[in-house]
Amino acid sequence: MSSNDIKHNQFVVNKYPSLIKYMGSKSKIMDFVFEGINKTYQGGVICDLFSGSGSLAGAIKQQCPVISNDIQSYSGILAKTYNQAYKYLHAPTADHLLSKAEDIYKKNNKSLNLHIEFPKNISLDDFNNQEEKQKELISRKFKRDWHLFLKNYSGTWWSSDQCLWIDAIRQIAEDYSDDPIYPAILSSLMFSMAYASQGTGHYAQYRDAKTESSMEDILIYRRRDIPSYFQRKYCEILNWIPSEKPSYKHNSTALDYSECLESLRGGLVYADPPYCFVHYSRFYHALETLVLYDYPELQIRAGKIVKGRYRENRHQSPFSIKSQVEKSFRTLFIGVKKARSNLVLSYSNTGMISLDLLEKLALEILENYKIEILTTDHKHMTLGRQNDRHRDVKECLLMAKRLK
Repeated sequence: MSSNDIKHNQFVVNKYPSLIKYMGSKSKIMDFVFEGINKTYQGGVICDLFSGSGSLAGAIKQQCPVISNDIQSYSGILAKTYNQAYKYLHAPTADHLLSKAEDIYKKNNKSLNLHIEFPKNISLDDFNNQEEKQKELISRKFKRDWHLFLKNYSGTWWSSDQCLWIDAIRQIAEDYSDDPIYPAILSSLMFSMAYASQGTGHYAQYRDAKTESSMEDILIYRRRDIPSYFQRKYCEILNWIPSEKPSYKHNSTALDYSECLESLRGGLVYADPPYCFVHYSRFYHALETLVLYDYPELQIRAGKIVKGRYRENRHQSPFSIKSQVEKSFRTLFIGVKKARSNLVLSYSNTGMISLDLLEKLALEILENYKIEILTTDHKHMTLGRQNDRHRDVKECLLMAKRLK
């Protein structure tokens, strides 16, 4: 039976482990998303066109074949954890992985001869002196491999000690790069990075301790232990993933959305493009660097590396550029039509294009489709620490079903 022959009664939302903090995640409104999918799905593969944190793959959990696509490589790792990873007979335990990583950590820590401490009553001046001492590692030259986070991020989102652990666990992960457990290892490391980071849940810019209050807040995260968070999440994932290879043939791709649509035939496309002018590559570049581990060139402005320490030539989504967003939606609708797929599109009333224009474009291009709109009120999390941490928005699902 081909994937296009696969039918269903109703998809149900499965509970799944959260892997990272992610702006715009649909985890809080997954029931609403599934309502739209259940109204529109007529069999075949579901393609999550902008898979982001991979939450759709987690929520569906082996109810049908899923293609998770996103231009960012870290997204593919998250999706693979949800729908392709499984714990084979001799899959490594968290203790085994951390024991191997600890050997590397101890060896590298000893060679640094760096003594960073954050005692209980540390003063603001002493704290900032420690921070600057860590940042000196950024200009140091290392002869050994696997030092990327130590060199790029010490004293920024993470302490030098936390960076040592990140590099060590990442090195051990590569020993399992051909194993089905590999994405689970990397996802667990992404989780520990997110909850040990002194930022606001993303990596646009790290914070400076300018007051006693901000120092105390940063210290909460400086004192967090990367191995403990890794172990907690890895064990949770092992308890959640299946014990044998999944029966459905899932796939993860890192294609531009238009290229992905060209490869599709039938099924359903779930599209959750960026809503606003900020680019996700600005907020999650550190995750991309963790997965690729490619020692990237960093963005320079006015002769200096920018504070966000962004990757040079990071992806810029046309859905986040006012002059390109309408053309991008036209391309999306045309691609769905050519693929003869059904569509569920998530968007909001705070997006780069109005909901009225979005509906107009859909009706114009998808003329042989039945178009329906669902809306719900939702609080969107911005991951900021100011008064706008949550914003009231109206979420919309544009559903397009082919007429036979």
